[in-house]
Amino acid sequence: MKFSTECRQCPRLSGFLDEVRIQRHDYHALPVSSFGSEGSRFLIVGLAPGMHGANRTGRPFTGDYAGNLLYGSLHKYGFASSAEPLDVQGNANSALSLQGCRITNAVRCLPPQNKPKPAEIRTCNVYLAEELALLPSDAAVIALGTIAHQSVLMALQLRKSDFAFAHGARHELPGNLVLFDSYHCSRYNTQTKRLTAAMFEAVIGDIAKHLGH
Repeated sequence: MKFSTECRQCPRLSGFLDEVRIQRHDYHALPVSSFGSEGSRFLIVGLAPGMHGANRTGRPFTGDYAGNLLYGSLHKYGFASSAEPLDVQGNANSALSLQGCRITNAVRCLPPQNKPKPAEIRTCNVYLAEELALLPSDAAVIALGTIAHQSVLMALQLRKSDFAFAHGARHELPGNLVLFDSYHCSRYNTQTKRLTAAMFEAVIGDIAKHLGH
C-alpha cells in the first residue's frame, strides 16, 4: 500500500489530528511523509511525529530537540548537508538535504500523549514494510527505541525474541541487512542521561563506518 498524507486508517489518530488542526491552523497536522531519497542505503526509523516537531513542520524530526541531535549527528558523519533542521523563521530548512539516508517513523501520525496503540502500530507497519522493501541488499537501518526496533522486525516478519533491543546493538538480518539500535534521541532521554550526545553520535559513526560513508 502506497503511503499518502490523506491516510485515515486509524480513527483515533485521524480524529486527534482533526482536533489539532482546529486548534493550530499553522500546523501540518497530517500523516508525515518520509524525508530523503527512497532506496537509500541508510534508513532511520523513529517512533512517531512529535506535537511541535514533525506534526508542526511536516518533516520527520524537525522542530524539536530530538531533531537537533539527529541532524547534528547526521551532518557530522556526512549524511546531511546541514546540522540545522530549521530555517530562521522556524520552518523546515528547505536548504537541508540528506545524502545516502532517509528518515521515517514507525507510526506516521501524531499519537495522543506520544503513545500509539499496538493496533495503530500494526496498521502503519505496511508503510514501513514498503520502505524496507526498497532498500538495497547492503543497507543499514537504525531503530530509535524499542517500538521502532520491534516495528522493523514486524515489517520483515521476523521474531522479536530472536533480536533483542539494546542500545548500541547490531543485528545481522536476512538479505544482508544490518539493524542498529539506539535509545531514542528525545529530550527526555538526554535530560535523564540515559542517552548522551556522544553515545548517539557513536552509533551513527558505527553505521557510517559500516557503510563506508
